[in-house]
Amino acid sequence: MKKNRLPNQIVGNVGLYYVCYELSKCGWNVLPTSRNARGADLVIYNQTVTKTHTVQVKALSKKNPVPFGSNLDSLIAEYVIICRKVLDEKPEIFIAETDEIKNKISKMEKAGKISYWLETRAYEVFSDKWDKIGEGWK
Repeated sequence: MKKNRLPNQIVGNVGLYYVCYELSKCGWNVLPTSRNARGADLVIYNQTVTKTHTVQVKALSKKNPVPFGSNLDSLIAEYVIICRKVLDEKPEIFIAETDEIKNKISKMEKAGKISYWLETRAYEVFSDKWDKIGEGWK
């Protein structure tokens, strides 16, 4: 199987664990939740256990819009972290508070089916915004 033809589940796992790695380097204790559960993919807490946050990770193998499925009910985490080009040496990271992107999500209805997605230009403004989450050392 070619590197750029991996199944979506593998791309998702690579993105999730890369984000775990990066958050850990920032001092956060990172707990992945049950895979394919709706809602948050990660719970993070600082070294003194005085701050906790929830994170939803969206992983992409290339420069694409981010799919959010047929409803936004599971978009409940505090932060959304998009990990793009997960198979590259250094994936690209985009970090936004969920409330910052909700009004930027597009909706399309076709043949009675609804789909939601976040356009590339809408999330690229959040490139490497690690300061939004801060450091877990404090």
